[in-house]
Order: sequence, then C-alpha cells, then structure tokens
Amino acid sequence: MPVRLLLPVAFLVLLAVAVAAPGLLTGADPLAADPLTALAPPGSGHWFGSDHLGRDVLARVVYGARHSISIGVAATVLAVTSGVLLGLAAGLSPKWLDEALARSFDVLSTLPELLLALLIVAITGPGTGNVIFAIAVAQIPSYARMIRAQTFVVRRSGYVEQAVTLGRSRPAITAGHVLPNVLGPIPVLATIGLGQAIIASSGLSFLGMGPQPPAAEWGAMLSEARNYLRVAWWEALFPGVAITLTVACLTVVGRRLQHRFEGRTQ
Repeated sequence: MPVRLLLPVAFLVLLAVAVAAPGLLTGADPLAADPLTALAPPGSGHWFGSDHLGRDVLARVVYGARHSISIGVAATVLAVTSGVLLGLAAGLSPKWLDEALARSFDVLSTLPELLLALLIVAITGPGTGNVIFAIAVAQIPSYARMIRAQTFVVRRSGYVEQAVTLGRSRPAITAGHVLPNVLGPIPVLATIGLGQAIIASSGLSFLGMGPQPPAAEWGAMLSEARNYLRVAWWEALFPGVAITLTVACLTVVGRRLQHRFEGRTQ
C-alpha cells in the first residue's frame, strides 16, 4: 500500500475506533463541565484544551465522531439503497415512466445538496433522523442517474439477451444479471459521497438542526465555539480539523478506488 494511501487509511481506522469504542482513545467525559477550567488552553490537563463550559475538547472531538460519522453513514446507506432502486426502476421501465423519473432526478440535481437538505429539514424540523433523511434525499439523484445509465448499458449486453432467449423471468434476470453488473461504481461514489454527507451533517448541525446540545457533534461544536474565537481558538480548531481530515481522507481513498475501478495505476 502506498504511503500516501496508508496515512489516510490509518486515520480512517482511528475514526472507526472513535466511533465504536471512544473510551479507548480518551478517559474523559465529553459532557462533564468544570467551570474552574473553562477556556483552558491545550496542555497536559487537556490536550486539546477545554471549552467555555470547561468540557474537555479532545473527549468531545472523539465522542463527536460517533454522531458525525454515524449520520453520514446512515444518510449514505439510505441514499445508495434508494438511488439503486430508483435507477433500476428508471432503466427497466417503459419510456414514459423512465422519462418522468429522469426529469425528477434532473430537477433535484440542479439544487446544491446542502441547500436541498436545508430546505427539507426546514420543512420536517430539526433532529438527527430528519437530518439523515434530508441528506439522503439530496444525494439520491447522483446515485440514481448513475445506476440508470449503467442499467441501459447492461440490459443491451449479450449475456442479458441470452438469458432472455433462454426464457428466464424478468425478476431473475434483474437480480442475477442486471443488478450485480450495475453496482461496480457504487463503492467509489459512496466513499466520496460519505465525505459530502459528513460535511452536510456538520453544516446542518452548525445551524442547530442536528443533534441538540449537550451532545458532542463536530458541527455543533463549531457553532458553540464561534463566539469564543478571540479567546479560545482551540475550541473551534480541533473539530474543524477533524471534519477536514475526515473528508480529505475519504476523498483520497475514494479516488484511489476510482483509479482501480477504471484500471488506472496512478
């Protein structure tokens, strides 16, 4: 594994540990406030400093990974599942239904994902579940359009035509031949899409629409820290760095997967 890929993968493994067992990375309570140590700079007592309530920033960044990444993963899984089903439906349906679905994908794709997610949350209300739903809906068109295009290619392939000639049923052909052969690009898109979902979830949480205080979540931490930038830069720096590194590492890994999928070595 190249060094330029080893470091991002190692960081993502560290994030997985933070999500699954944050207690292995820090023994501090992310919700424990201590007014006597409020706004303490990074040091031996608090490696990332403390926030305006005296809570340990390192602990909040570590435990915040569970919220931020779980929201991103849940939204991505929902978007991929829905996108695959809708893309298959469009690619295998009569022309009139395909046109209706395709135009719907195009209309939704004209809106920036974060703006569309913000609009949906404004309608459904704040909360973790609504944020997941909103981000998933915003990402569905990109997966659906790709699956639709792949379906058109696969349904005209020789092995599908041979299966039709042999008298196999339409559901059997879809499940046995079409679906497995249209899913190739999904891991690439989902890896990059996960980074976009994490950015969207952090942005919505920054606006107060995600997990509510005192829950530790990277976007919410940035929102709380914005009033203390002059006196406690570390309160905003470390959750911001966590978001940036997570998205950057996911993008690097996603691009590497894309190169392998396309048969490129660089």
